[in-house]
Amino acid sequence: MSSYQKKRPSWDEYFLKVAMLVSERATCPRMHCGCVIVKDKQILSTGYNGSIPGDEHCEDVGCMIVDNHCVRTIHAEMNALLQCALHGVSTQGATAYITNMPCTNCAKALIAAGIKEIVIFSDYHDTLAEEFFARAKVNIKRLPMPDKEINYDLENYSSAKKSNK
Repeated sequence: MSSYQKKRPSWDEYFLKVAMLVSERATCPRMHCGCVIVKDKQILSTGYNGSIPGDEHCEDVGCMIVDNHCVRTIHAEMNALLQCALHGVSTQGATAYITNMPCTNCAKALIAAGIKEIVIFSDYHDTLAEEFFARAKVNIKRLPMPDKEINYDLENYSSAKKSNK
């Protein structure tokens, strides 16, 4: 292996990195969360914390806090599930890759949507998610946060080498 090549990420690492990238679109400064719903190694949908389509964003006008929660924001998991619903995509038996442990309401929605496994690298405070996931037999897989670096090396890419001949 040459010096520029890095270990190829596992599927779990790959999809968690995608969830990290998706979280960069979040518009609520209280938490940037990303969710990627996957089945058979294919991405079904993505979601991030953000306002109702067409509404103002927290980062522009501030959060709308009720009982210490921002109610302006739709959570990443809900947005990913709603994208599947809008496009008629079944989530039965899928895996959700999420940057953070879901809140209680998102956990219930994931269970009701047929998600069978969640993969996370960060926990969330004050949630009953683990209890609900255990009762529903949804597997929780905790992994270390993936490397944030994107391994892309144009200079050593094979087509670049061919054009230098």
